[in-house]
Amino acid sequence: MSTWWGSRSNVTPRLRLEVEAMRAAFDDTFKLVVPQYGLLYWEGEVEINLATLDTRNHKLKIVYPNEYPNRPAEAYVLRPRIYSEKHQYEDGQLCLFNPKDGEQYGWNPSRSTAVTVAGWAIQWIYAYYTWRATGEWPGIEERVDPNTPLPPRRR
Repeated sequence: MSTWWGSRSNVTPRLRLEVEAMRAAFDDTFKLVVPQYGLLYWEGEVEINLATLDTRNHKLKIVYPNEYPNRPAEAYVLRPRIYSEKHQYEDGQLCLFNPKDGEQYGWNPSRSTAVTVAGWAIQWIYAYYTWRATGEWPGIEERVDPNTPLPPRRR
């Protein structure tokens, strides 16, 4: 099975674009990891500039799924251990955007890159610490009316 990024000896133009964009945005903060088996990913440490934190350095991992770029890269905070019952999946993946917002405000396969996801992940970390301090997640959140009936179940 061929991958979206090609091979170690023959990378695709999309991967070249991804590497150039990450270098331009983050210099050498993130390192591209090409495992023998498994998914391609970026790993890097960013400093979160909040005086209230004991640990300012946060290690991020940006993982390219096999369906990339039709499916967005996934972001994880590896260190320090962060858990949020808001905007984070059970496996630790950060929920960075609402797919209902469409390509204009969410993931756009033709324009978005790992830089997009890394930037959103850093914003997510700041939002997380704001939420921990205030009890309110900053920004617009989708509100679901609890009185809205559920769709009928398929059989």
